[in-house]
Amino acid sequence: MSAEAVPLLAGQRSRSASDSAAGMRRAAAALGDGSSCSRRPVPQNIGHRGYNAAFPENTMVGFQGAVQVGADAIETDLHLSRDGVVVLSHDPTLKRCFGKDEKIADCDWDYLSGLKTLREPHVGMPRLVDLLKWMTEPGIESIWLLLDIKTDDDPDALLSAIADTIASVPPPPSRPWRERIVLGGWNEHYLAASRAHLPGYPLAYIGFSPLYARKFLPPPSGTYPHDDVDFNLLQAALVGPVGACFRRAVAKAGRRLYVWTVNEEAWMEWSVRKAVDGVVTDDPRLMREVCDRMVGGGGGGRRIVVEDGGKKLDKMATRRRSWLGYLSLYARAMVAQAVSVVLIALLWRRLNTKGAKPKVVRENPPVSIPVKV
Repeated sequence: MSAEAVPLLAGQRSRSASDSAAGMRRAAAALGDGSSCSRRPVPQNIGHRGYNAAFPENTMVGFQGAVQVGADAIETDLHLSRDGVVVLSHDPTLKRCFGKDEKIADCDWDYLSGLKTLREPHVGMPRLVDLLKWMTEPGIESIWLLLDIKTDDDPDALLSAIADTIASVPPPPSRPWRERIVLGGWNEHYLAASRAHLPGYPLAYIGFSPLYARKFLPPPSGTYPHDDVDFNLLQAALVGPVGACFRRAVAKAGRRLYVWTVNEEAWMEWSVRKAVDGVVTDDPRLMREVCDRMVGGGGGGRRIVVEDGGKKLDKMATRRRSWLGYLSLYARAMVAQAVSVVLIALLWRRLNTKGAKPKVVRENPPVSIPVKV
């Protein structure tokens, strides 16, 4: 796949006059020396389930809010309703977000469409088609999607429905969907189904441990079917020597690396310094501040003022943190790594066997607009 087909290299969208200077700095940093293959010093700002810190997760108001505060992309989760509609929900059940003790897979869209979130503002569950239609509106052309394809549904059925949904929404003439959608899967079978039903689309392995993720990197020798897979990994798993080794291997293989879920400012700064390709965060507004500050340079105590809903956030660019605070962050990262090792050991068989292999291979991509090369 050519570099020009990758959403990360998209130009910046239009912003208000107050946002233009920061947007130009981010665009210049993202494009580097103008080469499509150059590594960008500033990660893409990816809203986790939208703007989860301020709005109900995986809702249209959350997606819109994320873009308004500076997100470059939206991360969202996909499930399949009983009647085959691709809906946006992290959980397979309705209990946590909607207060209903039912599974999404047991409900038709007519029923799901009438539910409202427990969290204010009380809004409904969107479908993938709703999100795609919004992304065709003027001014949103550069926003891209990082999809978290959940493993609760049959991979062939879910990916077939996703492909049909994408094909049903004509993209803006300037950018086909394969330049704006990254398909994320938690194991090899879901990635294979993604490759079969949506050929030519960027793929990303989602996980919480570099141990399993290494199977998608080139082996020392032998056949290798995964040269098109990027990575979307738990950020805590990439801290320390083991994480550094994996990050070097990813860079050497020419892959992209997204990290989740990064909400502490110190880890956002860490992500910028380590030159990851994207940061998935509940607070895209704070991530935008961090990127603007680190791109703008100047050192010292340059002040960043961001307009948001009539409120001014006036923060010092450099903040003093105690050694105890840093020690706490790294200790939590080490605990997360230990837990991930145990989980991988327990789930290794399931990760390698869950899900049927795809039954249908689509010979032609569902998008009619050719990719620019």
